[in-house]
Amino acid sequence: MNQTVSLQQLADKIGATLHLADGDSGDTQIHSLSTLASAGNGQISFLSNSRYRSQLEKTAAQAVILKSEDLSHCQCSALVMDNPYVGFALAAQLLDSTPRSADGISPLAVIADDVELGDNVSIGAHAVIESGVKLADHVQIGPGCFIGKGVSVGANTKLWANVTLYHRVVLGQDCLIQSATVIGADGFGYANDKGRWVKIPQLGTVILGDRVEVGASSTIDRGALDDTIIGNGVIIDNQCQVAHNVIIGENTAIAGCTVVAGSVTIGRNCTIGGMVAINGHMEICDNVYITGMSMVTKAIDKPGVYSSGMPAIENREWRKNAVALRNLSTLNQRVKTLEKSHLK
Repeated sequence: MNQTVSLQQLADKIGATLHLADGDSGDTQIHSLSTLASAGNGQISFLSNSRYRSQLEKTAAQAVILKSEDLSHCQCSALVMDNPYVGFALAAQLLDSTPRSADGISPLAVIADDVELGDNVSIGAHAVIESGVKLADHVQIGPGCFIGKGVSVGANTKLWANVTLYHRVVLGQDCLIQSATVIGADGFGYANDKGRWVKIPQLGTVILGDRVEVGASSTIDRGALDDTIIGNGVIIDNQCQVAHNVIIGENTAIAGCTVVAGSVTIGRNCTIGGMVAINGHMEICDNVYITGMSMVTKAIDKPGVYSSGMPAIENREWRKNAVALRNLSTLNQRVKTLEKSHLK
């Protein structure tokens, strides 16, 4: 059964001002969250976009998190704050019913004799913890995980099932790693000897800071000589590829299926959309927003929004544009010729 919290506890948690509807009190209990359209008694919802005021006016929610300008449209109790979406996130944390990835230490786990276990560590069935590993307090290791030699995992970090941490990987505190993610595999390093590929051993590792979250089936490669470094507060979505020797600054967000090639440095507070491809050996400065489907081939040294992906259009129009693009160099030369003729 999910825990319940009172409206006043919720307001205190998210830093909102509580406005009570008739029949409610600060002790009125909330058991879960829902959308404005489907919420009912004992549930809380939120409104962060005034375009959905019509749903606010009709909602059956017990309470709604909203901005002060929307309060007059609310018939139920309200928790008023400047950023209702952040309020929703904080309320969701308080009412989170997500289970632990493991409870206690399974007798089916394989744990080396010299592993250092902090207090209240949990390890699921069939996990393998190799020699020299350090697991700090309250770490959760899900079933089927592989934790390689010399790995260090910080306090309160949670790994879901089947995560792989290669040797000497370092995870900070309060990290969340989703299932099937691989951290510390070899980077794509090879030298070409007259057509024959010669493997370059990848001798660095991967270091994750605190509060890093990595989505399911993503990969973060170890460095060739220096380390791959992911800063505090970075969030990486599902099925992303981060190559060797990449450095990602604090609080940067990377959406699904994005590929970051080797030796890229990404600054702090960047947002990178889905399916972006970033070429190797360059820097992206702080506070850059790259929209989805972009291909980044040159360094970015000024904050701002960058795009290169082409939105889908009707096939007939796309074919016309493709023909025009193919003839662009010829057209450009004709324009230059006309300009020279005009100048004469």
